[in-house]
Amino acid sequence: MGAIRQCSRSACRQSAVATLTYVYAESTAVLGPLATYAEPHAYDLCAQHAETLTVPRGWEVLRLAMPGTPPQPGPDDLLALANAVREAASAAPESPARTPRTPVEPPAAVEGTRRGHLRVLREPS
Repeated sequence: MGAIRQCSRSACRQSAVATLTYVYAESTAVLGPLATYAEPHAYDLCAQHAETLTVPRGWEVLRLAMPGTPPQPGPDDLLALANAVREAASAAPESPARTPRTPVEPPAAVEGTRRGHLRVLREPS
């Protein structure tokens, strides 16, 4: 389960239950169930702010049906999660600790001493 999101209204600490988005081209505000993921151009609202939502004059509010209770994860959701974890584990590259490292030697043509990531070069005499 993801983290519980809070209402986007300033100073409100209630849990979000609805998501508000705008369709500017149609002067419409769409209020619906809480989105699965937080989107940058959407606003999560608590029950109180969702009920008392007002929009600018000339705009329309489209209120989508809100579920009575949040859906509980079913066996299909858990199976999908397990498959996603398996795929991520099999596609992950080998960790650097497992692959042997070969030492990198400085080029033979450059003379000087090395300090950390910097190299001091001597002027030719």
